[in-house]
Amino acid sequence: MREHGLKVRSVKGDFEVQAPATDDPAEVGSCDFVLFCVKTFDTDAAAARLGPLVGAGTAVVSLQNGVESEEKLVGAVGEDHVMGAAAFIFAEVAEPGVIRHTGGPARITFGELDGRASQRAKRLLAGCGQAGFGAELSASIRTVLWAKLAFICAQAGLTAAVRLPIGEIRTVPAAWAAFGRLVAEVCAVAEAEGNPVPQAAQERALALAQAAGPVSFSSLHDDLVAGRRMELEALHGLVVRRAAQHRLAVPTSEAVYAILQPWAIRNQHASA
Repeated sequence: MREHGLKVRSVKGDFEVQAPATDDPAEVGSCDFVLFCVKTFDTDAAAARLGPLVGAGTAVVSLQNGVESEEKLVGAVGEDHVMGAAAFIFAEVAEPGVIRHTGGPARITFGELDGRASQRAKRLLAGCGQAGFGAELSASIRTVLWAKLAFICAQAGLTAAVRLPIGEIRTVPAAWAAFGRLVAEVCAVAEAEGNPVPQAAQERALALAQAAGPVSFSSLHDDLVAGRRMELEALHGLVVRRAAQHRLAVPTSEAVYAILQPWAIRNQHASA
């Protein structure tokens, strides 16, 4: 990225960005906002390096999958410095310094963990607008994170397990029914956890999958076939574990988890 910048190959038009890049947070110093975008299995290691980036009013904005990272970040930098967020986009790292954007709404939803419409949250919302992409400030970001988890567990779980794009999954009644069951199971766990997902949000998850480009897969699928570490434990693993704690039946989630766990273990060992 230092030599060639960041290149984005997008269904909405390709572009390039020339920006400073470093792997040393101390070279950057205190920021207004830190977009925390690492894979969930790297959360603890990355959070431990946040210190130089965090000043008195800094917000660390977690744009990760799952629902656990925010609490890990709170433990690392304190609750006053953490905001939750969800990105809605289909994209992948095609190669170092090159991002391939294949579809999705290309927007984010974010908010303070306590639901306040803080001044810094409003500044971030304005900054997103100036940058030219969609953003929404939510008063219930934890519910948003659970709703996204429901979508991811269905989209990622099935595209990875079946190893076909969403377009072929949604045309097969049995597979599409499984998609709906995965969404419903995650939402049942969310309600047991005290974060009920409104029915309208569940329906939006299905609509998002229906609207996705027919050749869309998921990062979980991409990591599986590329032999990279997978975020399975933060997705279906979490759902299965939390469901067991609440004595909830989540058979479709358990099946997907069982199918994908051998691959996750294999890829983790290969990446070590």
